[in-house]
Parts: sequence; C-alpha cells; structure tokens
Amino acid sequence: MEESVEFIRTGTVTAPEGFHAGAIRAGIKKDTGTKPDLGILFSEAPCVAGAVFTTNRIKAAPVVLTRRRLRYGKATAVVVNSGCANACTGMKGLRDAAKMAELAAEGLGVSPDDVVVASTGTIGRRLPMRRIQQAMDRIVLSRDGGHTLARAIMTTDTVPKEAAVAVRADDGAFVIGGIAKGSGMIHPNLATLLGLISTDAALELDFLRTALRKAVDVSFNMVSVDGDTSTNDMVLMMANGLADGRPIDQDSKRAEAFQQALERLCIFLAKRIAADGEGASRLIEVTVKGAASVAQARRAARTIISSSLVKTAVYGGDPNWGRIMAALGRSGAEVAEAKVDLYFGSICVASGGRSVKFNRRDTRRFLHGKEVPITLQLNKGAASATAWGCDLTKDYVAINSEYTT
Repeated sequence: MEESVEFIRTGTVTAPEGFHAGAIRAGIKKDTGTKPDLGILFSEAPCVAGAVFTTNRIKAAPVVLTRRRLRYGKATAVVVNSGCANACTGMKGLRDAAKMAELAAEGLGVSPDDVVVASTGTIGRRLPMRRIQQAMDRIVLSRDGGHTLARAIMTTDTVPKEAAVAVRADDGAFVIGGIAKGSGMIHPNLATLLGLISTDAALELDFLRTALRKAVDVSFNMVSVDGDTSTNDMVLMMANGLADGRPIDQDSKRAEAFQQALERLCIFLAKRIAADGEGASRLIEVTVKGAASVAQARRAARTIISSSLVKTAVYGGDPNWGRIMAALGRSGAEVAEAKVDLYFGSICVASGGRSVKFNRRDTRRFLHGKEVPITLQLNKGAASATAWGCDLTKDYVAINSEYTT
C-alpha cells in the first residue's frame, strides 16, 4: 500500500471534513485592541477524543474539567479563551469553566458534557463571565474559521501556529489539522502549551490516545523556551470519522501512516513555538546521535536546549561549546567524554571531547543565523533525538517583568 503525506497550503484545524470554528473579542484580555480572545472548535459529528495534560501539580480549572469529561473519550466541541488562565481560582473557577462549556453547548445544540474547555493567560484571576456570556452567541462558525481561532488562543505569541496535512492511501484518504499557542512558560514535560488537533479519520480510542502521546513525546515535549511549565497546558485531539476508510486501530494497515503524519504535523507546530519564544531572535535545534537509547538521546537533547548558558551563548554569537558539553554531562545520559563529537551546523568544534581548530569568525557568523542547528555524536549506540528551543534575549526579561503591569 502506497501513501503520500502533503502539507495543505493555508491548512489549519478546520481543514479536516466536518470541523468548523470561530472566534470573537469578548474583552477578556486587558488590552483594548481588536484581537479575538474567545473561540470554539466544533465537529458536525461526535468525536472520539483524548488529550495529554500539564504535569504541573497546580492544575487550572479547565484542565480539571476537561480531564473529567474525556474519561470516556468523547467530545463534540472545545471552547477556548486567552487572557485569563482560570487557574488558582478554586471551586468558583470550576463553576466558571463548566458555565463556559454550558454557554457554548446551548448555542451549538449539544450536551454540555460533550464540550471541553481550554484557557490560557494570567494565573489567579477569574473569568469575566458576563462578558463571555454576552460574546458567546456572537461567535460565527465557519469551515475556514480555524485561522481566527488560531489567533484567539495567542497570548504573548507574535504569530499564529497552524497547519494541516493530507494523507492519501490506496484504501482511502484523511486530513489532520492543528493549531497551537506557546511563547513563554515552555519546557519539556508536557507542560508546554495549548494544542488543538482535529482529524476526519476514524480512530479507535486506545489508538488515538497512544498515537497522541507518541506524537507529543517527539514534538511538544522536545521544546524549551525558558524552563517553566504552566498550569493550563493540554494538547487535545478530536477524530470525527467523516473521511472514507475503516476505523484505524493499532493493528490497522494505516496506523503507521497516521502516526507519521501526526508526528510531522506536531513537529511543525512545535518548531513554530520554539521559533516564537518570548523575545527570541533565533531557533536552536539540538540533535543528539549515537546514544545508547532513545530515552537517553531525548534526555541529553532536552537538557542542552533548556540550558540558559547555551541559550545566551547563541544569542551573543559566542562559540562557547564548553557550555554544551557541560549540559550534556549533567543530563543523565550515558556519555564517554573521549567519544563525543560536536558540530555547529557543518563546523566541527570538538572531536573526541577535545577542541579542534575551527574558524571562529565563520562560526560566529553561523551562530547569528535565524536557525542554529547543533549536533552531538555520542558514539555510544544507534539512538537519536532532536529538541528545539530559542536564544535567551533581553526582550524576554522585558516581556516577563511587565507581564501583568
């Protein structure tokens, strides 16, 4: 069976059949602009649904509510807001989250139990429920409304993150679409972001949950901006089965094709998040090869990409490769110093754990590029992993020192 996977031009979360979205400005955010801050993603048909959630022990009300409602793996819609996290708001916050779902359900003509909730923004503030109630009925859903929804979930993001892939096979075709937000409080552990993924493929629930976890592990869980993890983060996937083809489970012929397409989509969105880190000027990509296991390769790559010293060195265009070696050494991965080779792009700066002669001017010029790939060869095995992050700039401090003022 032959398959093809292609990114859809201007693809978004409503690219799959049967998905509609819309968003509006409800006045949840403090600013007085016109950017939307309240939106809905809706499926014409009931969905099999699952999610992965923040590992932070302080969990926002929408996370608690959505986790409960997805126990049976069903959802028809998600209502999402930016500007207020609805975190650390106690029982009142839970009631607000439930009310927000109820308001969306009334307009959609579905049960409130089939609506899940996501929120992002400042912690410790309650949702302005009167404004939300007034705005909910004015949300207009459309097949191309995913673009507006992608903007509605932005906080300190400077660009929306959205994409879709089309998969064509001998026995049918399907589409996977997604949007994500994330710019700060980004660190591997799935405490990274908000992500909404949709597909018109028919998925068996256990397969959906497993596929999503695997995709998150190689994408969103391999991103770090600042080492912080939030109270609200989740990646939600909904599958309505409106595309042709039999349901996909772990033993289906199309299971591998779906997994690969989902991972490509999630990696694309994850890289967009890393590149748009708060105050970032460069995307950093760290690839660890030759590790003893995939788990060790991931551990090493994530530790390096999370290092503030590595991030500031890239910001300054400083080829201080010792910072990378130090991060590698404390990562917990199995390492033999005398076997490690280190490259900035194609420039070898260390071999066998020792410095080699390289052109510092060319290396500094390379480090000032928009994308900075760094590769380490551990020569301990055959496993590899890649992580993404960004440089740490003065603008990051400015953004986060004035976030609520």
